[in-house]
Amino acid sequence: MPIARRRFLLAALLPVLTVGATGVLAVATGEQTSAEATQEKNPAAALPASVTAGSVVQVVAHPDDDLFFMNPDLSRSLTAGTRLTTVYLTSGEADGRNEAHGADARDPEQPADRAHYAEARQNGIRSAYAQMATGDRTSPWRRTVIPTAGGGAAELDVLIARPQVSLVWVQLREARNPTADNPDSLRGLWNGRIPALGAQLSSGTPVRQDYAYTKDQVIRTIAGLLDRFRPTTIRMQDPTPGRYPETGKYTDHQDHMYGARFVQAALASYAAQVTGRPRFSVQNYLGYHNGSLPHALDPQTAETKTGYLRTYAWQDHQNYCGSPSGCGDRKVAGSPTGRNWAQSLRYARADTTSWLVEGTPGRLYAFAALDGQMAVWTRQGRTGGWTGPALLPGTGIDPGASTARLPDGRVAVLATRTAFAAAPADYRREIVYAVQAAPNGPFGPWQSLGTPETADEEGTSSISAPSAALDPQGRLAVYVRDSRRTLRVREQQPDGGFTPWQRLGGDDLQADPVTAADAAGRRHVYATTSKTVLAWTAPAPGAPLQGPFHTGLPATTVPLTAVPEGSGVRLYFRRPDSGVVRSVLVTAGSGKPQLSSISEAGGRAGYGAVSVAGRLLSGRADTGTIAATGLGGPPAWTESRMLYVGAPSSVLEPAGATTTTVLGLDAELHVTTTPPATPDPHHTTWHRAVPTP
Repeated sequence: MPIARRRFLLAALLPVLTVGATGVLAVATGEQTSAEATQEKNPAAALPASVTAGSVVQVVAHPDDDLFFMNPDLSRSLTAGTRLTTVYLTSGEADGRNEAHGADARDPEQPADRAHYAEARQNGIRSAYAQMATGDRTSPWRRTVIPTAGGGAAELDVLIARPQVSLVWVQLREARNPTADNPDSLRGLWNGRIPALGAQLSSGTPVRQDYAYTKDQVIRTIAGLLDRFRPTTIRMQDPTPGRYPETGKYTDHQDHMYGARFVQAALASYAAQVTGRPRFSVQNYLGYHNGSLPHALDPQTAETKTGYLRTYAWQDHQNYCGSPSGCGDRKVAGSPTGRNWAQSLRYARADTTSWLVEGTPGRLYAFAALDGQMAVWTRQGRTGGWTGPALLPGTGIDPGASTARLPDGRVAVLATRTAFAAAPADYRREIVYAVQAAPNGPFGPWQSLGTPETADEEGTSSISAPSAALDPQGRLAVYVRDSRRTLRVREQQPDGGFTPWQRLGGDDLQADPVTAADAAGRRHVYATTSKTVLAWTAPAPGAPLQGPFHTGLPATTVPLTAVPEGSGVRLYFRRPDSGVVRSVLVTAGSGKPQLSSISEAGGRAGYGAVSVAGRLLSGRADTGTIAATGLGGPPAWTESRMLYVGAPSSVLEPAGATTTTVLGLDAELHVTTTPPATPDPHHTTWHRAVPTP
């Protein structure tokens, strides 16, 4: 895309309002704009959304997990000037040999030296971050020691040219094998097989005193770092990646999974015990399993990401860092894309697009997990302002929410909830829902639908987010993908109770199932596999689902969106190795669903789920910002300057306007309403505002 065109698109997108802001957010320069000065005098005045609003803390198990699994979100945040800190729990010392493999193997066999290999990986990370943030991999860092709340010490590195960028090295010992049962690991510590886990200090670290942490001390260390940096967005790995049904092996590195569980426990502690902090959202990232799925990134974005990995891998072998340990991780040099990881980025949770819903006419509800609780924002009417966020009682709510509207206008919100206590067997993830007691009224308590998993260690609580549908009598049917990657359902009965979890079949299901009803009231459920899309459809309203049917659709990048259209349901998904949004209309009859030809919309690149309402399609462009396009118009994104978490959500209102919401990196709700007379998103402008006084 030409630079002039990109700048034009960045300057124009739909009108957006930030709901629940409590003050002026910083702009890139840190100087107050005239608009911000106006808002201080008039809190209801609209402000443009800021690309740099909020701050990010990333917590990963190993050096390079962020580069492989959180990029390009990471580089987009650095480019935008967002304050960002990455915490590395282990040193990633492996076997202590910094040697390349494969076609790029130019080093002789190295002697094992874990301290030096850990330092080389640190050097590679510092170089990659410097390159992403400044364009110069040699940009210097200030390395210091900070005490931790767990009673030890950590290394803090601050990029001198961009001091809002920092790295924290906790330097615990890694498991040294992706799946082997090594008690001396984060997994062993979490499960109580060892009393404490020791450190593996790098050779160049300013931390001089060795230490060991108990389970509680690791949790306190992470919580203390969150308290130090006060993030509004927390990025972490997947605590429930599951196992491959065929082999029973973890789909991810054990350090990724158990490191993420330590982060979960620390988040709960931080949220409960630290006062005066900003609210925060959480974004989870898929790990090794990316390698078995179609590429989610377009070639240009993937190549840029791989370039940072080449820097980390010290692929040119030039001694630009002057360290006796080496300037990067030579194990990655022979394959900087990893095992098909660099070509993708996927969210393990919060990739659903049904978290905005209309209750009674004109009254909208938006839901997102903040501080481990479900937050709800409410628009009072078509001409009213927004209020919120109000936090529903109950903790442990995972990122991601889905909704259903009952026939009388009441709203139900569904999510997953994680509970854990001292014993490993106490770790449990389950489906929960809450329903309004009356239209426009308060929400009742969370009610549990349990889980199709019988034990955590069997399936590692690897269930999808729920998707809900209503039968003609207004009773809920809740769909979920289980750890064996099949579809399950619990259906509400006339007495209000639910059936046990029923098996609907399918195999190799990925991400979250989606559901919608066509104009005739027939229910549709769809789920992606690694190669196609499976369908379950009802031949008549209220009839049992039939399927799974193999639609014959080509592979997608996983997230699906389903929108009723005429006599069928239109599916939206992204084309692999591209990011272009595809759609197909599916109609259900007495037999196999019938498909229209595939059409395409949106820009040439982007990733993640898309939201559709009316003639407006919204999603993440290749810049990582919220973008939109008018269906049937030019196949290009109109981009904003706002980074966000999860996926957008949209509704078509009775008057024909389209309202779209996203959750920004500032943990604030951003809302836009596009009039029906303006289907072209180029003709509208984003705004940001505090709640109506």
